[in-house]
Amino acid sequence: MRIVQIVFSPTGGTQRVADLITGAWGLPVTQFDLSDPAAGCTELQLDSQNLVLIAVPSFGGRVPALAIQRLGNISGGGARCAVVCVYGNRAYEDTLIELSDAAARCGFEVIAGVAAIAEHSIFHEYATGRPDAQDTARLQDIARRILDKAGRGGSGAPAIPGNHPYKKAGGGGLVPKAESGCTGCGLCATKCPAGAIDPADPRQTDPQKCISCMRCVSICPDSARKINSLKAGAVALAIKKACLVRKECELYI
Repeated sequence: MRIVQIVFSPTGGTQRVADLITGAWGLPVTQFDLSDPAAGCTELQLDSQNLVLIAVPSFGGRVPALAIQRLGNISGGGARCAVVCVYGNRAYEDTLIELSDAAARCGFEVIAGVAAIAEHSIFHEYATGRPDAQDTARLQDIARRILDKAGRGGSGAPAIPGNHPYKKAGGGGLVPKAESGCTGCGLCATKCPAGAIDPADPRQTDPQKCISCMRCVSICPDSARKINSLKAGAVALAIKKACLVRKECELYI
């Protein structure tokens, strides 16, 4: 059995969850980064001998449109897969069912769905430090159950929660801007999953392309990219009640 990760993880939280699951499988892992604009999909050859983990963050209760678009270029080849959505302890709403539907359209056989929690990519006061030790133990148990089903040749799509049609996707809204400390190094432009930052002038961001993923904020070596504090404060307050109640990792199998 060959293990493949297909992951969209702009700030690393989703990647940490993916690594905890595939790490528990104890087999070599081939990684494919959906957040890399330069990544091509033709190099990914999949078939029924693969067990694939497809992991994305939840953006406002939906799969990031860019991740859906790039996943659509991959042929699943009948590979069994577990779909994983990662959220910042508010709610994942239709993210997991949307991802499962997209994987099935690509030719994957979805055998499990996982909803997991990681530190909120924008408001770090929510789910701080997660996945933590409790999450790690739960995700390792989830991983064993998925591997057991795959090893037994188990099939059949799990009942995954969500709505058809999906909830309306919200706009990004929180567009990071370069502040006075920006040196123009261009790292943010090189790493932006959406190509929203001008390589010739990294201080310029196209708000129509920006998906508010916060990668540029997280990787800036000079901490010179920020979002509008007033807008951020209003959003953080609006979701505070939902985020303060600890959610746990869930498995659908």
